[in-house]
Amino acid sequence: MSAQPATAPREASPIHDDFWVASGHHLVDRAENGGLVITDAFLSAYLARPELVPPDEACPVERGLHASLLAEPRRVVPADEIALVADVDARENLGYFLAFRDHLLAYPTLEAAYLALADKGARNLPPIFLQQLAHVVARNAFDEVSDGWVLRAAECFFRAQRITFHEGRLLLADEEMIDTHEHDRKHSPLLNMLGGPAVSELEILTDLNAGLYRARSDAHDFVLDLTDLAGGRAALGRAMTRWIEHLTGIPIAFEPVEKFSGEAFGWFLSLDSEGTVLANKVWAGEVLTLEDANRVLALFTFNLPDHPRILEAKRGARGFAVLGSSTDRLTRFKPQNLIGGLPLAKEG
Repeated sequence: MSAQPATAPREASPIHDDFWVASGHHLVDRAENGGLVITDAFLSAYLARPELVPPDEACPVERGLHASLLAEPRRVVPADEIALVADVDARENLGYFLAFRDHLLAYPTLEAAYLALADKGARNLPPIFLQQLAHVVARNAFDEVSDGWVLRAAECFFRAQRITFHEGRLLLADEEMIDTHEHDRKHSPLLNMLGGPAVSELEILTDLNAGLYRARSDAHDFVLDLTDLAGGRAALGRAMTRWIEHLTGIPIAFEPVEKFSGEAFGWFLSLDSEGTVLANKVWAGEVLTLEDANRVLALFTFNLPDHPRILEAKRGARGFAVLGSSTDRLTRFKPQNLIGGLPLAKEG
């Protein structure tokens, strides 16, 4: 594939096309309010992961426990039963899964379970569980979206992105896809000789090919161009808006900007760990160094709406949001910050 923009006519993707099948959305039910309801089939899919499937050399206790959970995914497993599993890693993985399962079962919908994690923090939960939960919740949130730009931007909510500056453009490519291409190149003398960044072997999303996104969504092989305000950055802002509204009912429009021009802000959102560092400096009135400024991938401004779920004192406040880049040119978006970072009023 080529990093050059596509030249074929734009093809519209029917709204009924399935996408993000790997999220497991077909394994859950839907509540009357539209939220996702956990099922035994959804829980059993976790038990089929290689981290939890007992290897041939596993002890009888581990194999028996796994079989019993497959038969009854919601059954209570006492700590002393897990302690009998011989392999240390197996005990740890089972413990993580059961803690995650119990958290999901404690709430009426997966959205409610996600909101609780966004509010209280994931504590000792491995990041992969939060990413997988974001994946299936996002599949529900964007179910009726046909815009390939917005859907590709929303991939950032649950897939780490590799950052590349190529031919004057700021590009985000799926980290796993880039790693695969780099691995193949190292093992192919011809590819290695041809050189060029791995991102150049993928296809950049444009208005001409965005209609193909849903059919190819699980390949994660489209590159998101963040160069222009009206392109990938605007799409990311629209994805953020839909995510917040799906989970909270609060409409917040995000406007991508190149820089701040002396505005007074009353709130901010950090969109990733690096963005937290950068946003704190801006909030404190510091002028970003050139090095820090180069780590800013996207800036947004927004207004907190006059909505009953927003703290009354903050309604109407002008805010900003920052997405940053790590020193190793990765960005790991934290969509939970879009919820947990809001000045929400206590319900009830």
